[in-house]
Amino acid sequence: MPAALTSRRYAVSDLADAIELCFDKGWTDGLPVIPPTEARVRAMLEAAGLAPDHQIAFIINRNVAVTAEKAAINAVMAGCRPEYFPVVVGAVEGIGDPKWAYHGPGTSTAGAAVLMIVNGPIARELEINSGDNLFGPGWRANATIGRAVRLIMRNVCGSRPGALDRGTLGHPGKLSYVIAENEQDSPWTPLHVERGFTASQSTVTVLAAEAPHQFYNQLSNSAEGVLTTLADDMRISGNVMGQPQYAIVLAGEHMRTIAGDGRQKTDIRKFVFERTHNSHAHLKRTQRMTGAIQPGDDTRMRALVESPDDILVVAAGGRAGAFSAYIPGWASKRSSQSVTKEIRRPR
Repeated sequence: MPAALTSRRYAVSDLADAIELCFDKGWTDGLPVIPPTEARVRAMLEAAGLAPDHQIAFIINRNVAVTAEKAAINAVMAGCRPEYFPVVVGAVEGIGDPKWAYHGPGTSTAGAAVLMIVNGPIARELEINSGDNLFGPGWRANATIGRAVRLIMRNVCGSRPGALDRGTLGHPGKLSYVIAENEQDSPWTPLHVERGFTASQSTVTVLAAEAPHQFYNQLSNSAEGVLTTLADDMRISGNVMGQPQYAIVLAGEHMRTIAGDGRQKTDIRKFVFERTHNSHAHLKRTQRMTGAIQPGDDTRMRALVESPDDILVVAAGGRAGAFSAYIPGWASKRSSQSVTKEIRRPR
């Protein structure tokens, strides 16, 4: 006998009324949702092999337990297929990890979104986009997995705009912000393998993040040229006062140019780290650092992040076009760190 679902039931006359009920209750992100019937919720739970009362995460600052049932309800509303639900579960485990530190990115006026990077066999099986139009619309898996996580944050954790979520501007990634690494074409070690997993494992990495910043370089035929443009753009990006981490997303043309010079991800991180320092004088002149300019401030430098390891490098994006992107992490120093979780599925 399957365990009973404990969430409250609502009687409606038809599909349209069910959708309007969700709007009236404030359960949507502004777009229509799929009504979460018991059959649909159970299909989600079965796909992840979880009991309804299984605790996926505990959000300490909110004193809220995210159960599998509540997560499944929101995944249904987001439009997920059942086979997507294990990815949602992994992402929720990630944002519930103390290293991710939910309270900051979930409430800050800086308006962070949850960037999710999927690695491993599941990315290909579910056709999570890693190529053309990487951050754009058109892929159900990308759109609905990210939407499910945001609905869980809204409806279970209480991160509603104007209430707990105090984002001044926010950005479109707060609707959904999911990509996969293009492991098939990449010449480099995948992100999850760099982080201690095997290539055959599937993972999701969550990073509290600003919007993607696109940069362009069609002139260079060398790794140094492309990375110099990237570093110069990054150096004056974001808050430039020691954000915890950055992600660099290198698309096809730039990936091939950089790899053609024999550069590995470790080389990319080191090059970018060393060339994204700002002088204290510059930071003071631009009102990013307090105090008057002192002798020596022109040569006294501040790094963009604490170490090269705080730069995540991901191969993803279209094969054509001399464009790539970098994504500043939320806040400063060690306030929130990216977290990678294994995506587990029942055998």
